[in-house]
Amino acid sequence: MTIDARRPEILALIPARGGSKGIPRKNLRVLAGKPLVAYSIEQALASRHITRTIVSTDDDEIADVARRYGAEVPFMRPAEFARDASIDLDVFRHALEWLRDRQRYRCELVVHLRPTAPVRRVSRVDEAIERMLARPDAHALRSVGRPKQSPFKMWQLAGEHMEPLLPLAGVAEPHSMPRQALPEAYWQNGYVDVVRPDVVLTLGLMAGHRTLPFIVDEPVPELDYEEDIPRLEEALISLRRGEWTAPAMTGPRHSA
Repeated sequence: MTIDARRPEILALIPARGGSKGIPRKNLRVLAGKPLVAYSIEQALASRHITRTIVSTDDDEIADVARRYGAEVPFMRPAEFARDASIDLDVFRHALEWLRDRQRYRCELVVHLRPTAPVRRVSRVDEAIERMLARPDAHALRSVGRPKQSPFKMWQLAGEHMEPLLPLAGVAEPHSMPRQALPEAYWQNGYVDVVRPDVVLTLGLMAGHRTLPFIVDEPVPELDYEEDIPRLEEALISLRRGEWTAPAMTGPRHSA
């Protein structure tokens, strides 16, 4: 493979396994005229910075669809990395090690595009990449949004009782404080994440120790359940027309 030395090599990695509990064959589900996985592929190919687009899948049909929409599928993901409990780190480590060992391929950044969050603007993906390129000290970048509820007001069960989920130094009961008096918190929303390969391969982490925030204020609709489909299709059609206005939606529920 020939790599243009004049520009950074940036890999888009799109994880799309064949199994799914909530919606069978979810990554192949046709929404607004296209299979779900196709949206992330097209966004990666439209990026000004991404130089290679790969889909990691364990499924032959997903592999065929991915190739049809322009992505590479140079390997099949091992079954042990395509289970319900499989973690992103195993998927990314497998892909990067395979590319390094079989193709002597190396890249500067890996862009993580989850098929289950297909409503994203390519310009924002490029903006995230540019932020990482400008900060060589950063291990990773994570897209985040502002939650409707503060995690300092959340509880967890401890036997027959409850305990606060998070402590707050110097405050005995943060759960009883006004929301405005609590630290601002952010949740990762799956819009776009970027990581340096060495963070995955050497540190064994997906975000590392120096993680840049990439704040996405508009909600990030995802496909996890059948009831998500109508509003997700509406959002995709609006995005295609350049009319995307973010409706109120619930938080992210990731699945690779």
